[in-house]
Amino acid sequence: MKTIYTIIICFLLVNVTSAQERYLTKNGSVTFFSSAIVEDIKADNNQVLSIIDATSGKMAISILMKSFMFEKALMQEHFNENYVESDKFPKATFKGVIVGFENIKDAETKVEVKGIITIHGKSKEIVIPANIKRTEGSILVNGEFNLLVADYDIEIPGVVAKNIAKKIKVTFEFNHKPYKK
Repeated sequence: MKTIYTIIICFLLVNVTSAQERYLTKNGSVTFFSSAIVEDIKADNNQVLSIIDATSGKMAISILMKSFMFEKALMQEHFNENYVESDKFPKATFKGVIVGFENIKDAETKVEVKGIITIHGKSKEIVIPANIKRTEGSILVNGEFNLLVADYDIEIPGVVAKNIAKKIKVTFEFNHKPYKK
């Protein structure tokens, strides 16, 4: 079921971009880190789908929320059931454009990626700082930014408020390869 879902998302993302030169990864990584008084919480997701239209610099990302892996199973259960409600909101998405993409060469370049991020059914405009390196056979994008939990209507019950930070650090790395039909 998960594979079928991923294929459908991939198909939809590929059709979002209309240009011919596309770069894709199905195993990009996204990590989030919460540092709070009581504990630190970290989760990794290495099954992130990302696509770049190299003629326009448009970028789209799809993240299955249930694919985040936590150190403790109970943390993962609380994340999916109580906070991001993964059954109701199964994925987070980003659609935007890499500013100045046409000027990126083979050296790592600092850029901004502007767009709309949707988490927990709530969409918000965002500017993400990133590093991009473009070679003949790949486009590598990585960086980090912070998200405020409250911006996405994710409620943290008072009883565990000291366990979860209000600001979450997100790091990402996508190694896109040319998309072949």
